[in-house]
Formats: sequence, C-alpha cells, structure tokens
Amino acid sequence: MRLRRTLLLTALAAAVFGAAASAQTPADKVDPFIGTTNFGTTNPGAVTPNGMMLVVPFNVMGSAENLYDKDARWWSTPYERHNKFFTGFAHGALSGVGCPDMGSLLTMATTGPLTVDYKEYGTAYRDEKATPGYYSVTLDKYDILAEATATARTSAERYTFPSGKGHLLLNLGEGLTNESGAMVRRVSATEIEGTKLLGTFCYNPQKVFPVYFVLRVSKAPSSSGYWKKQRPMTGVEAEWTPDNGKYKLYTEYGREMAGDDVGYWFTFDDLREGEQVEVRMGISFVSTENARRNLDAEQPAGTSFDAIREATRARWNEDLGRIRVEGGTAAQQTVFYTALYHALLHPNLLSDVNGEYPLMERSGEVGVTDGERYTVFSLWDTCRNVHQLLTLVYPGRQLDMVRSMVDMSREWGWLPKWELYGRETFTMEGDPAIPVIVDSWMKGLRDFDIATAYEAMRKSATTPGAQNPLRPDIDPYIERGYIPLGFYAQDLAGDVSVSHALEYYMADAALSLLADSLGKKEDAVLFRERSLGYKHYYCPEFGTFRPITHKGGFLSPFDPQAGENFTAAPGFHEGSAWNYTFYVPHDVEGLTRLMGGKRQFVEKLQMVFDEGLYDPANEPDIAYAYLFSRFRGEEWRTQLQTRRLLDKYFTTAADGIPGNDDTGTMSAWAVFSMMGFYPDCPGEPYYTLTAPTFDRVEIDTGGGTLVIERHGEGYIRKMTLGDKPLKNYRILHGELLKGGKLTFELQTDK
Repeated sequence: MRLRRTLLLTALAAAVFGAAASAQTPADKVDPFIGTTNFGTTNPGAVTPNGMMLVVPFNVMGSAENLYDKDARWWSTPYERHNKFFTGFAHGALSGVGCPDMGSLLTMATTGPLTVDYKEYGTAYRDEKATPGYYSVTLDKYDILAEATATARTSAERYTFPSGKGHLLLNLGEGLTNESGAMVRRVSATEIEGTKLLGTFCYNPQKVFPVYFVLRVSKAPSSSGYWKKQRPMTGVEAEWTPDNGKYKLYTEYGREMAGDDVGYWFTFDDLREGEQVEVRMGISFVSTENARRNLDAEQPAGTSFDAIREATRARWNEDLGRIRVEGGTAAQQTVFYTALYHALLHPNLLSDVNGEYPLMERSGEVGVTDGERYTVFSLWDTCRNVHQLLTLVYPGRQLDMVRSMVDMSREWGWLPKWELYGRETFTMEGDPAIPVIVDSWMKGLRDFDIATAYEAMRKSATTPGAQNPLRPDIDPYIERGYIPLGFYAQDLAGDVSVSHALEYYMADAALSLLADSLGKKEDAVLFRERSLGYKHYYCPEFGTFRPITHKGGFLSPFDPQAGENFTAAPGFHEGSAWNYTFYVPHDVEGLTRLMGGKRQFVEKLQMVFDEGLYDPANEPDIAYAYLFSRFRGEEWRTQLQTRRLLDKYFTTAADGIPGNDDTGTMSAWAVFSMMGFYPDCPGEPYYTLTAPTFDRVEIDTGGGTLVIERHGEGYIRKMTLGDKPLKNYRILHGELLKGGKLTFELQTDK
C-alpha cells in the first residue's frame, strides 16, 4: 500500500506539473529562507510534511569564511542565513529549536585531491534556491551544482560535476550532536550502511540514541574507502582535542569501520563535463534493515530525482492547499504560507514503512503501529497552537499524534514532556501533554484510548515528587497551592518555581475539563481548585506575580522586569514577571478580580504593550493580545495589537520570525491570527476572534469547509456566523464549524 501510494503521488505530480505549470500554487508562496536568522533556527532544507527525513545544507561549522559567526558550530540549527561555508547536507534535523542535536550524516561532493577534513573541503557557495521539498546550491570551490529532495523517510541528492576527478564523502563524525561515535560498513561498490550516535539534546548526556542509514551512489566509483581521525600518540602529557588529530585513509580495511570521527569516501576518476552522480539515503531509528526497507519502498528502482522532487512538491501543495486565502498583499500571502509550512515540520514520523518504531525509553526494544508513530513533541511550545491547528485542519494526523503520546505512557509509564526519538529530555516546563490531549478530546477527536490517557494524566497530577519525573516539585504545589523558591532548582534554567506552577495550573484546569466530560465529578472539582492556586503569587504592590520564599513571604528585593530578553531571574524561565502575570488563560475572570476589575486589568495589559514589556518570542505571553476581547468594548485592542504584531514581527525577510520558531509555534500564531481567530486557552475548545488579514479564507477541516470572509478595512463592526448575527468574540470550536461561514464587516473607526 505504501509503495502504491508513492507511485500514485509520482504520477499525480507529473500530471499537475505539466497541466498547471503557469498557475501559482501554495508551494510557490513559501519562502523556506524566512526564519533562518535572528535565532529563528528554521532551515531551507528538503522535507515532506511531518517527515522523518529532513535534508539540510550544513553551514554552521566554524571557519574564517563564515561571515556571520566564525565559531558558529554550536548553533542549534544546521544552517544560518549569513554563514557562507558549506560542509555538506545533513540528514535528519530539527527546525525551530533552541538546543543543538541531530544534523548529522553529512554528505559532501568535492573535486581535485581527496581530503576528508571539513575545514579543508568546506567551501563558499552561491545561487541558493529553496522551495518546499527541494534545495539547490552551487559550490564555489568545485563548481558543483548540489541538489536535494526528500520523501518521508529518505533523501535524494544530485551532484552535477565538472570534468575530471570527483569525490562523494559521508562524514559521520561531525554534526550538531555532541556524539561522534559511528559505524559504517561496505555492502557493495555502490552501497554502504551503518549507524550514528545522536542525542545530548539541551546537553542532556544520558539521552543518546542511534540513527541507522543505508546510502547508495548511482555510479560505480574508481576507488573508495574509510577514514578515521587519529589521536596523536605523544605520551600521557599530550593534550588532545578534536581539532588536533589527523585523518587516516583506508582503501582496504575489512568491510567496516567503527569509532569516533569516522567516514566513507567514493572517488570517480573519469567524470565527464556536466555528469550527474546521485546519492540516495534511507534512515531508520530501528535498524539498518528498516532503513533499507524505507529506501526501497519510497524510492523504487528507476525512480528519478525529478520524479521524487515533484511528488514531494505535490504532497506539499496538497497539505498547504487545505487552507486557501484570497486578498492581502503578495508579501502577506508569503508570510502566511511559509508559516503554515513551518507549522507542518514537527512533530515528525518515527515509524518505518513496516510500522516499526523504537519503544519509548526502552533502548533496543521495538514496537509496531497500525497507523503512524510520531516524535519530536516540543509540547511546552506546541500545546498552545500547533496541535490546535492540526486538530482543525489535519485531524487524522493529530489523532495519530495523540495515540503516539498515549502509547508512550504505556511504554514508560508517563506522558511525554519534550520527547525526542523515543527519549524524554525533560526540557522546559509543566505537564503539557495534558492540554494537548484534552483539547483534541473536547473538539471531537475521540478515537483513542481515553481511559489509558486519563490514567496517565491523573498519575502525573497526583504522584509525589520523588517518584514523579514530570512534576518533581509537586509536593508543595499540592500542600500549599504553590511552589516556593529553592524547593526544586535542578532545572537547567535554575529556579523557575513560578513558571513551573503556572504550567501545572493550566494543565490541571484542562484535566478538570476532561474529568467532568468523563463524569468524574470529584476529580473535576479537585483539579479545578488546584488550578486556582495562581492567586498565591499575585503581589498587589507590584501588580504582578512574584516568587514566594520557602518561609511563605514574597521574594525581596524584586524587579518585575528581571528576566526579560531571556536573561535569568528567580522564579521565572525565559521571561520576566510581566511575561507571566497574565498567563492564567483558564481563569481570566478570576485574575481580573484579583487585579481590581476590568479597568485595572485592561490598563495594565495595555501598558505591557505600550512599554515594550511584551515579548513576541515568548510562549507564556503569546496570547496576551487576545485577552482584551474578554471585555465588551475592548475588542478593538485585540484587533489593533494582532495587526501590529503581524506587521512588525512576521515578514518575508530572513529574520521574519520573532526569534526561535519553537517547532512551528510562532508560525502557528501567525497562521491563526491572519485567518481571524486564535485558540486562546490550551485544553479549552474555544477561539477568540480578531480582524482577519485576508478577504476570504477557505479551510478544509476534515468534516467540511469553513469559510471566513472580510469586507472592508479596519476594525470589526459586525460579525455573522452562518445566517445569524454573532455578538461574542469568543466562540466554541463546534459552533464555528457548524456555522460554516464566518463573515466580518470592518470599518475604519474603532
């Protein structure tokens, strides 16, 4: 079935390409270079929607030719727009993350004398091109055109050489991971296989895991062999670093090479001018056998590079085309479709074509799924809007992701927090799988094991901290209703007690909704009461949340702006008190009373925007602009701020994302905001409305098409849903879909 689907996609792509070459498609409106600087950490590599394989140009290894950062190696992305030193294509990478990992299995094409040191074979480059599923570049030193495309689990590269001698290299020692161990084995003159160690995401040393690969070249080499970087043997007094070793080549060394800093090379002595040599690679996180199965299934014999490229482009047009927009400027359409593209990169496939995948936190053990198993759950980020977008537009995919999370709880006892290829990294805050699963359930995606899911949620919400890896500081949270400073300071960010607690409040509010939906009334009351503990942190003197000491008093001295711009501050993670004080999406009414009423709440929130205290790149305050619409007569402020934020922070430039994209979270904010509605509270099936960017939006929801129309410019004067006037700016998911058509009448006056 998977092979048949691949061939059908290939045929469809050829038909679409021939019949409609002149028509602009959604993929034409995507610019993969957006977000590739200003710490956006996106990349222009080739990938399918939510694919396992991502082929990325690697240009962040330090070199004097890197114009932007001469010691750029430790970036959390394989690519930075200002860098100009290409050292190959990485296979399997992350997009929009804040910590380095993956970005390995580096392939490189060269000419002239063979060298395997990246500092010597790396080169400046020109003529970069990137569209969804395709990337190309010309390598200056060698005058080689390097092209890359991908299927879900495999890659294809095509290198156009000048005449003479050329080489293809596979560097297994370098990459974004701290791990350098690998093994490579010669299978035939044109095929090699092996494995590479990855892991240490966010410098977490125990989270190491293997990726397996099979690589084939399209031309038999004149010669080939292994290399290994050797330590200098000058006695016990010698100091060794990775950069002071020498590379040793092996033209005959059995059938494999293993260790640190190893690689493989193919040499072609007789290349004609313009001759093309292709590299095909399949990967798996289960075995080399599965990597080969993936490659054989997704690239059947005789499949051309161009056929793969066009099939992948057709897949992107299918996914991107589920939302169709009219009106706005060309730049706004580029921003929108690029944001949608970025929101469809993660989570990504973990299961192979035969359904096998590595079991969660059970090294070497393999499971089998009937659907698809997903990985890279950056849930502290994506619980706010990415999964809500998937639930709305790609419900089948979201359902597989929910099932993946529930299965993880079966396999290792807990729901994921920040899961990476079957390992839990424990990065960031809270218990974020709860609001994701609850949100899907409350919006009607219910074809999963809710009993197992609820059991796992309740377990993390009630298990004492000593046995609770998701909520290690839960004891004072339960006993006092808050977490004091100094109780748990083992997080990499330091003491982040207020941030932890606020995430638990939100998760428990969502769990309360689910308990009520399942008829578990006592649990519903218990978790709702716990979710209101945020009130302990409110300090009337400053009008913000304020850390609490172990003795029960507020921290003193205290600066509510401490922690802004991602600096360190007691109690808060990656933000100041102002970035967290309005972060009670499940009880805005209660927070309003705590602040003294509507006027005080609105004025203080407006001050956050007026005085530059809002951080557009920070998740806790990402929904601040939508809070104004909770108050009748203040909805215009939401419309003003969402328009301003879109215009200022989301552009077609390389820095056109406000900092780290966080696996699509910033991009999903733009997608929703430009369409005119936003999921304002994780776990609650509601949206808050705002003035849309486009004249017309059509959204295929899986159960029909939702149409949004805008007439006029400016602020909302009138709204209708279906044929009925709409007064409320907050609307249920089911109501919106049932209405079918949402119409906004705008006027210039607020």
